[in-house]
Amino acid sequence: MSALPNTPPNARAEADGTAPVPVPTRLLVHALVREDGTVDSGELYAVAGLLGMTDQQVRLCVKRLVAEGRFTHEGRGRKALLRAVADATGSITPNVAYVRHAYRQDHGLAAWDGVWHLFAFAIPESSRTSRDTLRDTLRHLGAAPVQSGLYVSANPIEELVETQARHLDVAHAVTFLTSTDLRVGGVDDPPALAAALWPLDDIAARHDRLAGLAQACLDRLARPERPTGPEQLAMAIQLAAAFTHAMEPDPLLPPELLPRPWPGTHARRLTAACWTALAEAGAHAPAGTPVPRLFVQYEDLLASVPEHLT
Repeated sequence: MSALPNTPPNARAEADGTAPVPVPTRLLVHALVREDGTVDSGELYAVAGLLGMTDQQVRLCVKRLVAEGRFTHEGRGRKALLRAVADATGSITPNVAYVRHAYRQDHGLAAWDGVWHLFAFAIPESSRTSRDTLRDTLRHLGAAPVQSGLYVSANPIEELVETQARHLDVAHAVTFLTSTDLRVGGVDDPPALAAALWPLDDIAARHDRLAGLAQACLDRLARPERPTGPEQLAMAIQLAAAFTHAMEPDPLLPPELLPRPWPGTHARRLTAACWTALAEAGAHAPAGTPVPRLFVQYEDLLASVPEHLT
């Protein structure tokens, strides 16, 4: 069996010294759920080995998932079949609209209008849970803290924030405003503000790691000796984990606020090319075998993005 294009994430750091994106065993099991709701144990153990996991890790994880009622277990060892009891959690597919917007930005189709969107709130300690949830929502939507109780976004997320605030019953304590001349301390230059408010270096490093993995996978898929089905599945899971790792903390700032060239653009282009190559290779799903949901989710995800943008 040939080697994967990069060091297994659970084994050791990459050659350049950066920490690899880990693939938890539980996430691996969920990623291998096929369209008919089953997981083939032989496939699971084969892919786990390629990702640097031990058989014992897999056995313990499966035991926990069955005990939690998430899967049933039929048979023994590598010939066993797992069956998802309900819709499996642990998906590593980002939001479709979020990814579509990222590709539009990459191609200059979502220009910034120069407006900063600000959100201020003063929620008492008695509603601490709601306050923390609102804060988490703002961060998840890409807003950055300016100071205590004040967040800023370069994107118009008011409707989403207000919906969450109403759901938490704290809408009365939230103030919405916009500005075209935001200044924090002595900084008012928009790109400088973005660099000060968001961890752009960390986000860029995540995209660089994703780009490196996607390019390595593309190089491996281009060789005359095609990777086996388990190897392709391992590639797909690594790629999905790295894509999520890069995209989740990315506020999708408008290109006008980012350093040029921005590595996110390059990484997303390579990711789309890699998924296309994996789909065309097809060894991950022999004829007559149900396709892992992970492939279906990513194919649907990228299909939602106009082809000229990927």
